[in-house]
Amino acid sequence: MKDKNDKLSQRRSLLTGMGVAAAGLTVGAGTANAADGFEPARHDLDAWMGDMQGTHRVFIDSSSGVGGADALHFSRNILDAHKNAYGGQDSDYAMILCFRHYVTVFGYQDSVWKKYGKNFHQMLNYPDPSTGEAPDLNLMQSTGRGRMTNNGVTVDIAQSRGVQIALCNAATNSIARMLSRAGHGEQGDIYQELVDSAIPGSRFVSAGVMAVTRVQEYGYSVLTAG
Repeated sequence: MKDKNDKLSQRRSLLTGMGVAAAGLTVGAGTANAADGFEPARHDLDAWMGDMQGTHRVFIDSSSGVGGADALHFSRNILDAHKNAYGGQDSDYAMILCFRHYVTVFGYQDSVWKKYGKNFHQMLNYPDPSTGEAPDLNLMQSTGRGRMTNNGVTVDIAQSRGVQIALCNAATNSIARMLSRAGHGEQGDIYQELVDSAIPGSRFVSAGVMAVTRVQEYGYSVLTAG
């Protein structure tokens, strides 16, 4: 019986040793990969992401009407929670809020909403809560149109707290093409009109989907709204 127990004990020791060895190999491989030190390429177009000041970095991504409104609401929640729970201040955050896809229209001023509001509504399906109809102004710049999911946080308010608004250039081109097909004129002229109407202080990125990936290479946490 003793011999049998000794053999079992030796077998357990052998298996345990093999497990440790295997674990050691796995850790070693992981360490080697970390030691390789993947470094993403840097591009001048993205440099501003790294230049933003703050001890916390957050990118809020939105691609739908409700998502765009939620993104503004979330920006306030994060900054307020940081202030109330941690005793921090807005300047502690490098925060980017991105309107991409069709929600890019939330980055345009009222002048183009008056002109293309019905078209924008068809893209977003985000009606004026006061009328249930297509908006004739940028609802994300308004506080007097009924209850909206942004809870009164406008783009201006977000910017006043240091939030950088990013707009999708690829989507702007696409929106201009759709408006042109709807009979509103030449695509190039409409595109320039939309670009010129961008909310002051906002910034165009080549493509919102690319910006979502690039900010992660700069250490930003990504929050998806909507």
